[in-house]
Amino acid sequence: MAQLLLNILIAFLWTLFQDEDKFHLSTFIGGYFIGIFIVYLMHRFFGHVFYLKKVWIIFKFICVYNYQLVTSSMTTINYILFKTNKVNPGLVTYETSLRQDWAITLLTLLIMLTPGSVVLRLSPDGTRFFIHAIDISEREKQILTKQIKKYEKLIWEVLK
Repeated sequence: MAQLLLNILIAFLWTLFQDEDKFHLSTFIGGYFIGIFIVYLMHRFFGHVFYLKKVWIIFKFICVYNYQLVTSSMTTINYILFKTNKVNPGLVTYETSLRQDWAITLLTLLIMLTPGSVVLRLSPDGTRFFIHAIDISEREKQILTKQIKKYEKLIWEVLK
């Protein structure tokens, strides 16, 4: 947060020193890019990672989730329209390495927002999910656990 505020302050000062008669957005944006360079050179003194890295991780997280949402929606639609007699619903267990409550909650929400799967229960210690899936064939079970591992990996990146 301090890095972002410093970057905006640098952009504002750059605009004040460059624009004498009125405010120009192009000067502010140029100052913002100069501020990014300055903050990048100084970010190790803040004791945190460079703030644009977090923005990139969040952007990547949103892109991966949207991709998974579209593909699982198409799979669910395919089951509903064409494979109604071949559906094999059941329970799947998944062990997580996440320990923070908000991270476990976020992972639970991501699993539940993905069509075809619902988290029914968490173990008392919060390490095991009991998930109801629309199809628990070996192939579909591997796809589901692969999706959940991607979500978990991205949550770990955000936690860093």
